[in-house]
Order: sequence, then structure tokens, then C-alpha cells
Amino acid sequence: MRLTRSLRRTVLIGLSAATLAAGSTAPAQADGIGWQLTPTGSDARFRGLAAVSHTTAWAAGSKGTVLRTVDGGRSWRNVSPPGAAELQFRDIEAFDTRRAVVLAIGEGEASRVFRTEDGGATWTESFRNTDPRAFYDCITFFDRRHGLAMSDPVDGKYRILSTSDGGQIWKVLPTEGMPSAQTGEAGFAASGQCLVSSGPRHVWLATGGGATARVLHSSDRGLTWTAAEATIPAGDPARGVFALAFRDSRHGIAVGGDYRPDQESPRAAATSRDGGRTWTQSRRPPTAYRSGVTWLPHHRSAAIAVGPTGSDVSTDAGRTWRTFDKGSFDTVDCTSDRSCWASGEKGRIARLSRH
Repeated sequence: MRLTRSLRRTVLIGLSAATLAAGSTAPAQADGIGWQLTPTGSDARFRGLAAVSHTTAWAAGSKGTVLRTVDGGRSWRNVSPPGAAELQFRDIEAFDTRRAVVLAIGEGEASRVFRTEDGGATWTESFRNTDPRAFYDCITFFDRRHGLAMSDPVDGKYRILSTSDGGQIWKVLPTEGMPSAQTGEAGFAASGQCLVSSGPRHVWLATGGGATARVLHSSDRGLTWTAAEATIPAGDPARGVFALAFRDSRHGIAVGGDYRPDQESPRAAATSRDGGRTWTQSRRPPTAYRSGVTWLPHHRSAAIAVGPTGSDVSTDAGRTWRTFDKGSFDTVDCTSDRSCWASGEKGRIARLSRH
């Protein structure tokens, strides 16, 4: 979304299997979890984050910056694409220590996609938007080859890019199966989580800015979509669903609110148990706007949400949340080997550790 270019960050978190017991009702502080900041040597704002394993993670942010660690965050290497200093990276998808795809956002040619196959030593620009009406916000991959990128509405409908070769070639999908956008509706390029996927074919798109916040769902890799209203307030360009997380094709969490620091964000979280067809307001949502969310690995009901004013944990699949940290983060990601990462402003990248 054009009004949210400055939004985003990346946080790095490591989580042991016992850190959060599914169904636990103890407050997060009692669980002894917290962020452990890692030295990045950067002042960029990292709204793009791709956690690969407990040792490897990638972060993408302002001033065309891409960082990579292969030692669990003890050190970060600047692997930014040459000549990208004027670009704003807001999303990154990585497959291992060597292969990654990064999205730059903005109007017209500011929206670009780069890919690397050698750990960032060299980059190839694989897509540059030439339509001044398009503004790309997020990317997601179903597997190492198949992925999508989404733009704010063009001619009244969201525009979807598709790749089937790991991001080397992108094509615009037809819009016949895309519902019409509401007046003023768009996506938020705040955390790289406005377009998320689960499994080989399911993908969801988060919206705001229109009369109602919505979540769009496709079960055929973006060819056809259905739209559902979320309970998170909208009706203003600064409000709506900012991030989604699905642990499978049915169970999802949405977070958002109003990103302006002087505005309250009631009802800032919602849950779905039917693949995004319906959404239920969280009984006790986070107390403020949240821009990123993720399920914790190998836990059916534990999740973390992050935002500029703090981080929250849920142990009941997003129905209730408790704040465990007051630091600023934009996005969060976890891996199948039980590690989690998060990132944000002023070069902040952290690991979730157990005290």
C-alpha cells in the first residue's frame, strides 16, 4: 500500500521445543521467553524476513539492504544487490543458505524482484514493473519453484504475478477469478505477510483501507479467489489486516489495526478455523497495532505477534494474547527446526530465547 512504504522490520528468534507448552495458561513472562538482539551493524528497517533454520536467516529492508546470517545471528553479512540503495525491500523468501528472492516495493518501476543462487554474491533482476498504476506489496512461495507476488488493485482488481521456476520468470495472471476491490482498498507492505501460503496450492491475501478489512483466499495458486470480511476494523487508509499466518489449510490468524501511533487499535486480531471463509474476533487481542504474526513450530495452538510497541504470545490459537516484550519489531518468522526470528527498525534483528 502506498501509505505504508516506511512500514516493516525483521526479528530473529530461537525457540526450544519446551518454551511454550500448547494450551498453557501461564503468562509469557512466566514462560521465560524474550528477544535476544543480534549485532547487525546496520541502521536499516527490516520489514522483510526469511527464517531458514536455527543457523540461517535473511533480512531485507530500507536503503536496498539485504543481510544474511549462517551462524545463528552471531554475525550478519551485507549481501545487498549492487545499485539498490534507492529501493525499499519489504519482503524476502529464502530456500536455503544460497537461494533467495527479494521484493522491492513502490509505484511503477520501483517495484522489482531480485534473486540470488549464490548466497547474495550476485543478484539477477527478474522482474521490473512497468505499469505506473501497479504497486507490489508482498511475495510468497508454495515450494522452491512456484510462487506469487501481489500488487494493489489495478483497474479495480488485485494484480497477481506468478512464477514456476523459482522466480526467474514472472507472468501476470488473468483477473477473471479475482473479486473486485473496495474503494480505497489495498494491501499493506508492512511485514511481508500480506500474502501468505500453506501447502502446495492455498494462498491468502490481506487487505485494508476499504470500508471493511478482508481476507481473500485461493486454493488454485491464485487463479480464482473468494473474499471474506475480517473483524479487524478498517474504514480508513491506515486500518485493516496487516499480516496473516496459516499453520495449515484451515487454521489462520490475522493481525493489524491502525498503524498510526496516536490511534488506538481495538480488535487487532482475529482467527479462522475454516481456511479463511469466516473470521472470529480474538477474545483478548493485543493491546495495540501489530504488523507481523507467526505460528510457533510444532505447536498446534501457540503463536507470536509483533509490532512497533511490543510482542505478544498466544497459547490458544490466537483467541487470547499476552504481551511479553515492549521492544519494536515489524515481522516474525519461525522454521521447522524449532527456531524463530524477528526484525524491525534501526537494524533490530533478534532471536527468541528462553531465560
